[in-house]
Amino acid sequence: MTIALGVLVSGSGSNLQAILDRVADGGLDADIRIVIANKPDAQGLERARKAGIATACVRHDEFPDRAAFDGELVRLLREAGVELVALAGFMRILTPAFLTPFAGRVVNIHPALLPACPGLRAQGQQADHGVRLAGCTVHFVDEQMDHGPIIIQAAVPAYPDDDEATLGARILEMEHRIYPQALHWIAQGRVRVEGRQVVVRDASRTMGALWANPPLEAPFDS
Repeated sequence: MTIALGVLVSGSGSNLQAILDRVADGGLDADIRIVIANKPDAQGLERARKAGIATACVRHDEFPDRAAFDGELVRLLREAGVELVALAGFMRILTPAFLTPFAGRVVNIHPALLPACPGLRAQGQQADHGVRLAGCTVHFVDEQMDHGPIIIQAAVPAYPDDDEATLGARILEMEHRIYPQALHWIAQGRVRVEGRQVVVRDASRTMGALWANPPLEAPFDS
């Protein structure tokens, strides 16, 4: 089942590009109807144009309040026939004026293993704290920041000499893998939410690599 997708961006749009690439190669069954930015210089708009996708710029500073801004986003998304909204580096907190019309149909990616390190500079928060495992989270959006039910998470190693930039680059590689995967599961109708738990039908329970950083050594590594 192909899902009608709208994407909101504020900056470079690298996660948007990952979504575009997976749609192009058949790995994500989605029809991207529109890409909307709140900044006219957002690179994500140019990525969308190159892919032949409709774009719009809605500047938040031209509206009297957040609700009015969100109302215009809703109007454009509905006009485009959007069923699911993906936030891809969209640096605005959405209000009930947006989340009520699209209840349960807004997803976001955050560059940390929520509920740890919500908010801004998540990559820097992790590097500053000296974590050994960092990562990223795709989650449904609710009225609290970086709070909604979690769909998928991925971990990456963090090292003592990491800073916000080096750790952020490692996290970003995994963002580009798990975000299209989460959207594809939703498009396939395999995702349901039960309270705070997200259940993905037929998802494997086979453990991947056992992450420990620094790595375990014998006799503890088996």
